[in-house]
Amino acid sequence: MSPLVKIRSERDQMSAVERRIADFILENAQLLRDYSSQQLANALGISQSSVVKFTQKLGFKGYPDLKYSVGEAIARADNGDAAQVTAQATAAFGESASGNLWRRKSESEEETRLINAPETLQAVAEAIATAGANGKVFMIGLGDDDIYARSFALRLSLLGIPSVHNFDAPRMAASVSAAGAGDVLLVFSEHGNHPALCKIGRFFRERRGRLITVTRHTSNPLRALADIALLVSAHDDRPYIQPVLYQSALQHLLDGVFVQLCEGDEQRHVHLLANLERVQQMLEP
Repeated sequence: MSPLVKIRSERDQMSAVERRIADFILENAQLLRDYSSQQLANALGISQSSVVKFTQKLGFKGYPDLKYSVGEAIARADNGDAAQVTAQATAAFGESASGNLWRRKSESEEETRLINAPETLQAVAEAIATAGANGKVFMIGLGDDDIYARSFALRLSLLGIPSVHNFDAPRMAASVSAAGAGDVLLVFSEHGNHPALCKIGRFFRERRGRLITVTRHTSNPLRALADIALLVSAHDDRPYIQPVLYQSALQHLLDGVFVQLCEGDEQRHVHLLANLERVQQMLEP
């Protein structure tokens, strides 16, 4: 993983001082080769030990190792090894506001892809498929999170995997009382700290069901309860941009799970095609 991508993906979990270091490196990556750890510390008004601890926390031996790694990443980008999609976006949109948004969304999607290992997506797909065949799939999201819970529940139904979807916490608590071993509960919660959802998650695990959470890539109570945690990386200093990045990266993540479900079983694939044809017939005059 590129050190700059790693810094972006870990930023949401950093302390205030660490975020200052991260932002400086991300904004001045080209100049980092000219900074010693002491000079970087002086520029930010922090101690040199804070810079060293920051680099070690990211998995580097020390500041020189981080600086070398960033320099290599920049050199690879300059040699044309950067993601082609970013280059195409720059060519198509230039430095316009829409071009910058497109680039930021691409970065968030890439960071989200990197922090969710393929094995994790496969485990989620297998858990849903098993629950859909032999048990029940429960799904909940509150507020804006319900948009994605509702949409994903609909897509599962197209594959022949019915789900118990709810956007009301008390009613979902009643629904999961019928859960058992092998059942799955997907909880969509951007910040992962809603008390009612945490209570439902604990109750569901008491019923020996598997809890899958979808939250930001931060330390949060809901993620700590999960058997499998799907994580979304999306950060921006502009409050009107950050939710856009989160929504884009989350949709990209769910698309990956859906594709695995489609391609993992021929019967589900056939079921999908048949349902899409029925839906089209319903829409025709």
